[in-house]
Amino acid sequence: MKLATSYTYSSPTSVTPIHSVFLQSRRKFSFNIFQGSSSSASSTAASAFTQTRRRRTPVMVSTRNYTHAHYLPPWFSVAPMMEWTDVHYRTLARLISKHAWLYTEMLAAETIVYQKDNLDRFLYFPPEQHPIVLQIGGNNLENLAKATQLANSYKYDEINFNCGCPSPRVAGHGCFGARLMLDPKFVAEAMSVIAANTDVPVSVKCRIGVDDHDSYNELCDFIYQVSSQSPTRHFIIHSRKALLNGISPAENRSIPPLKYEYFYGLLRDFPDLRFTVNGGINAIDEVNAARKAGAHGVMVGRAAFNNPWNTLGHVDTAIYGSPSSGVTRREILKKYEVYGEAVLGKYGQKPNVRDVAKPLLSLFYAQPGNSLWKRKADAAFLHCKTMKSFFEETLVAIPDYVLDAPVGAPPSGCKDPFANIHSMLPPPYESREQELQYA
Repeated sequence: MKLATSYTYSSPTSVTPIHSVFLQSRRKFSFNIFQGSSSSASSTAASAFTQTRRRRTPVMVSTRNYTHAHYLPPWFSVAPMMEWTDVHYRTLARLISKHAWLYTEMLAAETIVYQKDNLDRFLYFPPEQHPIVLQIGGNNLENLAKATQLANSYKYDEINFNCGCPSPRVAGHGCFGARLMLDPKFVAEAMSVIAANTDVPVSVKCRIGVDDHDSYNELCDFIYQVSSQSPTRHFIIHSRKALLNGISPAENRSIPPLKYEYFYGLLRDFPDLRFTVNGGINAIDEVNAARKAGAHGVMVGRAAFNNPWNTLGHVDTAIYGSPSSGVTRREILKKYEVYGEAVLGKYGQKPNVRDVAKPLLSLFYAQPGNSLWKRKADAAFLHCKTMKSFFEETLVAIPDYVLDAPVGAPPSGCKDPFANIHSMLPPPYESREQELQYA
C-alpha cells in the first residue's frame, strides 16, 4: 500500500561527492560489456573509484539521493530467509502489516541468469508487496550485472547483496555469502556493478566477522572499504560472527555470541552511513528499544515467520504509529484464500496446496486449537486440491473467538538488551588507511 509520506537516504553536503565520476562511468558497466571477459568488468568497476581511495579521510560516496517515494522508512524489516520468505509468505506478511519492509529469499545471480526465460517463477511478486527488497548472492561480476538488469523490470525497491549467509552450500562450495567479508575489495566492485545496472538503492547484509577475523577494527575495515569504494550507503548487520567450519546454519544463529556493541560502534564511527541491526531480536519492545538506542532500522527473522500474528501484527501501530486496522485472522484468511486459488498450479504442478499454505501454519501460534490445526493441515495436504477445501477441512480446529479477534496489545516487560549498550562500545575505529588503499 502506497503512502503519501516519503523519505530519502541522502549524503550530507559537507562530504565531497564523486557522483560525477560514477555517473560518467555508469554505462561502462552495462549488460553488453559482459559478453566478453569478466576480469575486464572487475577492473572497470574498480577504476571508477580509484581516485577516491587516496584521500586522507573516508570518502562517503554520494551517487544519488536514495529515495523510496511513497513508503515509510525501513524501521522494521523481515529478514531474507531461504525457503521461508517466498512470495506466499510475503503475501501473508503484507496482509498483516502494511508498512514492514519485506525481503525475498536470497537468489543466486546464476539462478536469475540461467532462468532468464522463466523469471516470473523466481522474481514475480504482487504489487501489494511493496516495499520489497531483492536479495541476491554471488561472486561473479558478469552474472551479478546480468541478474540485476534482468530484475529491473520487476520494480523492486532496493537490491541487497548477501555477505552474511554461513551455509556450506553458499559460503563453502559457492564461495560467496559470509565468506565475501574476507574480500571487501571484491564486495565493493560487486556493489559498484550492481548499482551501475539499476536505478534503485543498493545495500549489503553481512555479519560482524568471520571465523577468527572477528575484531571490531576488521569489521570497520570492511565497512570502510565497501562504503568508500562503492555507492553502498546502507548496511544490515547481523550482530554475530559467522563460523564457516563445523557448525550448521541453525547453530550459526545461536552459538556465536551477539555483540550489539559492534553494531552501535558502527553508528558512532560511520555517521554518514545507515545501519540496520539484525540478530536475536524477537519482540516489538526490543525493536523499539534498539531504535531508541540509535539504530536506523531493525530486521527480524524467525520471530516474524514463527509467530507472524504477534510480531507483524504490532508493527504498524507500535513502530509506525498507525491506527489499528482491527483486522482479524478470519478476514486475512479469506483474502489469502483468493490469492491462493489464483496461484495454485501456476507453474505446472507447482505451487500446490502445501506450498501455498506453509506460511499459515504459524498463524495460530500458542492459541487454542493450534496443535489440532496443524495435524488437520498435514492430513489435508495429502488430498486437498484447492485452498477452499483446505480451509473447510482445517479451520474447524480453531475457536471462533480466536479467528475473530483483532491483534491484542503488544506484550510488555521484555528485557531491554540495549539498555547499557553505549557504555559497552569498543574503542573508536582507527583506519589503517595506507594499508587499505592498496589492499
